Amino acid sequence: MNLKASQREAVGNGPSRVLRRDGKIPAILYGPKTEPVKLAIDRLELEPIFKSGAVAQKLLKLQIEGDDSVRNVMVKEMQKDPVSRSVLHLDLYEVSMDQRINVMVPVVTTGKSTGVEMGGMLQIIRRELEVFCLPGQIPENITIDITGLEIGDSVHVEDLPQEETAEILADVNFTILTILSPMAEEEEEVEEEEEGAEEGEEGEEGEEAAEEPAAE
Repeated sequence: MNLKASQREAVGNGPSRVLRRDGKIPAILYGPKTEPVKLAIDRLELEPIFKSGAVAQKLLKLQIEGDDSVRNVMVKEMQKDPVSRSVLHLDLYEVSMDQRINVMVPVVTTGKSTGVEMGGMLQIIRRELEVFCLPGQIPENITIDITGLEIGDSVHVEDLPQEETAEILADVNFTILTILSPMAEEEEEVEEEEEGAEEGEEGEEGEEAAEEPAAE
């Protein structure tokens, strides 16, 4: 996806607020072989990228005003307003197309498992996996077929096929997803209810103690 930007000189909260009022997002570009460059990006330029989802996976073709070269970049960090969730600042990282990078890729499932059809519940424990690959070979997602899974079955990292173009990184063979039994679901609900009841009783006891008259 293409992205246009212009260089900016002013830094600090004041100039950044002015940029945002003008419909622009302050950003910075850097990389292992790139001197930091302060940028301003039109919010309209970013809308198609945000709508496409999985922003951190996208390889962007950045063109800076006044510079004829096109840079391959990725969103390294995105700061958002905690209330409005609007973007406040972007960190862009310039990548080399011939050097592998680490990137988080979402996990998606396909099919309907035998265990779910029997009343079980699919629990996805890891919704993203770290992948080591070239910037031009980032997979859109990691698809796991759950059709044959029964109640109690799980899928671990080592169960996934390793591809030459995209290596899944993991020091531990952790669980990605599992099919819970209906009984396990009920036990979790009962435990939550019991914890809530205990907290309620403790609160009532505290109120009764506070209402008791002080000894004369």
